[in-house]
Amino acid sequence: MEHRTLGISGCVVSTLTLGTMTFGHETDEAGAHAQLDAFVAAGGNLIDTADVYTRGASEEIIGRWLASRPEARDRVVLATKGRFPMGEDANDVGLSRRHLSRALDASLQRLQVDAVDLYQVHAWDPLTPLEETWSFLDDAVRAGRVRYLGLSNYAGWQVQKVADLAAFRGLARPVTLQPQYNLLVREIEWEIIPACAENGLGLLPWSPLGGGWLTGKYTREERPSGATRLGEDPNRGVEAYDRRSTQQRTWDVIDAVQRIAGERGASMAQVALAWLVDRPRVTSVILGARTIEQLEDNLGAAGLHLTAEETERLNAASDPAPADYPYGGPGVEQRTRTL
Repeated sequence: MEHRTLGISGCVVSTLTLGTMTFGHETDEAGAHAQLDAFVAAGGNLIDTADVYTRGASEEIIGRWLASRPEARDRVVLATKGRFPMGEDANDVGLSRRHLSRALDASLQRLQVDAVDLYQVHAWDPLTPLEETWSFLDDAVRAGRVRYLGLSNYAGWQVQKVADLAAFRGLARPVTLQPQYNLLVREIEWEIIPACAENGLGLLPWSPLGGGWLTGKYTREERPSGATRLGEDPNRGVEAYDRRSTQQRTWDVIDAVQRIAGERGASMAQVALAWLVDRPRVTSVILGARTIEQLEDNLGAAGLHLTAEETERLNAASDPAPADYPYGGPGVEQRTRTL
């Protein structure tokens, strides 16, 4: 397993992260602990969760795993998130000082730790003044309850606004952004990644396999079945499948990944993950497996690097190709001009 620094911090993390959204829902506790053991044994050290994952069950499962393996606590870098509803009260949601204080306390209790290494705001909150949110987070860092701060699902202007506020007020700076990013979703390259690059944030991409599309589980001839995430919800699944499958770019990407995987003797998932690990600004890619078998296949991407020619083939097939200004047409020169 290779390692990189966590954004602009000096904290070192593995280039693959264990995501735990399935814990307590699609993956039972025994299966979750098996994934955690396998991930650490493979050299991984960054574990990502959130209070909202199965309403706290994911954090509780991780907490019991850490308690039963005290040697692991010193090895792992623990990340969690807060922002979304954890109750029915009007203040059980958002990025207010009141909600975040209670959310962080509850996360630390469920995880059975005194401090979390990376605390991330799970999404932008249009109701709470940014100064209120970030002053609380700075206080949490100064109190030793949080070591580093991160963002998740922020737009480019939101990343820049946080960075400017932290610099102007002398507050703790965010070191990472957790966005959706994969061969089928590259639009963050237009504005969000440049904002992260400008401010030294590392990327922790989620959904690196495009909800299973980049593993080859969905085909032109067969709609999703109950054995897949899209198949488990027939109405939503068919709608999502139809929306993606009607785009020729989807099949161009899948065909390119499949060909390179065949040439490499690797799985399609490993090729898609290898492409993402080597994208600019990426610190670590979040794996979200339901089973130990899926995780072990994903871990096979550790140390796998594509050639420049293979990368260009995938880039060409997956290029979202904006049609017009500000990202396409005359806007291209603004993003690509070099001396």
